[in-house]
Amino acid sequence: MLTCVRPLILGALLALLASACARSGQRAPAAESSAAERDLLAIRRALRPADYMFRMRAFPHGRIKAAARRTAFDQASTLAHEAPIDLRRWEPVGPTNIGGRITDAAFHPGDANRIYVAAAEGGALKTTDGGTTWRTLLDRAPSLAIGALALDPSHPETLWIGTGEVNPGGGSAAFPGVGLLRSGDGGESWEYAGLGATRHIGRVLVDAGDSERIFVAAMGALYGTNPERGLYRSLDGGGTWEQVLAVDDSTGCVDVAMSSERPEVLLAAMWERIRRPESRRYGGPGCAVHRSTDGGDTWELLGGGLPAPSAQGGRIGVAICESQPDVMYAIYADQVGYFDGIYRSSDGGDSWSRVNDGALDWIYSSYGWWFGNIRVAPNDPDRVFALGLELYRSTNGGDSWSDVGWSVHVDHHALAFWPGDPSRVVLGNDGGVYLSDNGGSGWDKQLDLPITQFYTCEIDASNPWRFYGGTQDNGTLRSYSGAADDWEWILGGDGFRVRVDPSDNRYVYAEYQYGGFSKSTNGGSTFSWALSGVGWDDRYNWSCPFALDPADPSRLYFGTHRLYRSNNRAASWMAISGDLTDGPSSGNLVFGTLTTVAVSPVDSDYLYVGADDGTVHISRDGGALWTEVGSALPQRWVTAVAPDPLDPERFYVTLSGFKWDEPEAQVWKTTDGGATWTPIQFNLPDAPVNSCVVDSEDAQVIYLGTDVGVYVSEKGGASWRPLGRGLPAVVVMDLKLDPTSRTLAAATYGRSMWKLDLEDGGGRTYWKTVLQ
Repeated sequence: MLTCVRPLILGALLALLASACARSGQRAPAAESSAAERDLLAIRRALRPADYMFRMRAFPHGRIKAAARRTAFDQASTLAHEAPIDLRRWEPVGPTNIGGRITDAAFHPGDANRIYVAAAEGGALKTTDGGTTWRTLLDRAPSLAIGALALDPSHPETLWIGTGEVNPGGGSAAFPGVGLLRSGDGGESWEYAGLGATRHIGRVLVDAGDSERIFVAAMGALYGTNPERGLYRSLDGGGTWEQVLAVDDSTGCVDVAMSSERPEVLLAAMWERIRRPESRRYGGPGCAVHRSTDGGDTWELLGGGLPAPSAQGGRIGVAICESQPDVMYAIYADQVGYFDGIYRSSDGGDSWSRVNDGALDWIYSSYGWWFGNIRVAPNDPDRVFALGLELYRSTNGGDSWSDVGWSVHVDHHALAFWPGDPSRVVLGNDGGVYLSDNGGSGWDKQLDLPITQFYTCEIDASNPWRFYGGTQDNGTLRSYSGAADDWEWILGGDGFRVRVDPSDNRYVYAEYQYGGFSKSTNGGSTFSWALSGVGWDDRYNWSCPFALDPADPSRLYFGTHRLYRSNNRAASWMAISGDLTDGPSSGNLVFGTLTTVAVSPVDSDYLYVGADDGTVHISRDGGALWTEVGSALPQRWVTAVAPDPLDPERFYVTLSGFKWDEPEAQVWKTTDGGATWTPIQFNLPDAPVNSCVVDSEDAQVIYLGTDVGVYVSEKGGASWRPLGRGLPAVVVMDLKLDPTSRTLAAATYGRSMWKLDLEDGGGRTYWKTVLQ
């Protein structure tokens, strides 16, 4: 993984990227969209998934306390029941036509139009009309991070969900699951089914001939070791669980396969992965395929032509043909993440041979740990799909391969066949859900999926129905007409901050990872690289902060490890500070970077910055002199510095991270420019606070976006309550308040974007109404 991509590299790629974005919007025909995906391939190889979401929440401990997120969810639920009722309702604004990362999918065996999919951080969804409309199933669950789902073939109204995504990137590391969930009524209601310590579940299998017999592949904690990993089996329908295959506390089970024709034979793929705050190893000698021929009672390590376990081993995926269970497949990555071969067995796993897979050399790019799935048609042992950055299919058992994903989004994680007619296939990737009725030769994108993972949000002050946002793996997006199903892609990569000049909306600023800052002068139709004057060797955060001066939007500020200013709408930049962090860290991850920048709305000479190492600085003279004011605060990742709209000496600092044993507040207030601080967390759930907005109409009103929803204080932080009704139990990464329309936008990480009308219809905000 690259720890930093220099602006020079990004600038060189940007012309290609802009061209690709222009051709890959949702309005483009399939042929044009596929060409754009190919253009972006080189960029995707450079800009690979990072640990941004985890690092925010784990700093400085390097890990997240196991029960902390569940505790925060329970606190949020209690507060929601105890707080005064807020009658205002959140409204989804989309997108529903873009999609988001799908981790698993399944057909109802008796109905080709009934499909279930699992979203990485958006819960589970169900369609009963072949994908025209979708309904979310887990909006109030303690975890919306889903790794696997399965239907009981004999009783298909019984649905199993394994929480915690196993793909170690794109935010999944920050959101471990809570174990296994079960529904007996097609997803209408749910109950906990155990395995709470498994953290990340890669596969759930239910024996078609015995509903009581269930297998769960558990990877365990991503950061840190734990013994609760491996393959689990239940013989009583999930009442009790037995760990039937384990290697060590660093090796989990990432995949398991069996056929109903011979359910006593199972293949299990074990994956060793070690992560630390400043290092990563996605492989090792624990990576291997194991077989059981007695239903999971005993296991043997398979050889017979498969790669021997070694320090260079990586992630593995396995598949067994349903109708001919002697035919098996395994797909390998090496320890770095490069593709390392597909192997086939025709004798039930006794012997294996590598297929003719040279066409797949770049299927994984260099991050095969992000993929690792292979699927074989249940009625045809020679029709097999390899899922990676792109999607390949063989119709002759691996002798030759063709790319059948040219018209769809890249990064593939899920594929399932309808048992009634295996030419009907559902595909899940980082762009959502696609269906094929011709065995994968052509695909139709399914809409109505509100599962986009947003990092940020923005409202165009000139057109307050037009929302913008930066997203995980789907670039920077914009709503076109205000409809939830009418969003378009305007900039590629992973999208982060985006700002529209409130005085002239022809100027739009957006970015992708590690400093890919870009500017549009035509309202977002095209972008060009816009960091002239910013140091190539600076330290760039995965999401570099920038801000417009509220008094003069032609003046911008951009942060690396130091702060830059532009007085000409980003035509050129000059540094106005030295290093505003505690300096770089050792290891292969970038630390010592700015994470937030703010300008006082009442005095433009007041500038504020926060950093990933907990430092906070203020300048009162436009950046000539800087004072570090965060030394008394907990050493946590600073997510926001929010200035008061009336007094530049009063501002708020919010922090990320879950609490450990120390009583650390996540929201702090100063009234004297940072000389002294007051914690104002009070009754808030103990969860990361990702965004803070002070209401420009009343400085006593503060809005917070947290990992467990949106909260408001009408008393300057003296107490807090949930804001509005109807928002799912989802991570809220960013808030934006449009002061004219009185609209508050919320960027959620997994359930798209939402808005709340802050007025009560009578010209007064709701909080004033309830207090009178």
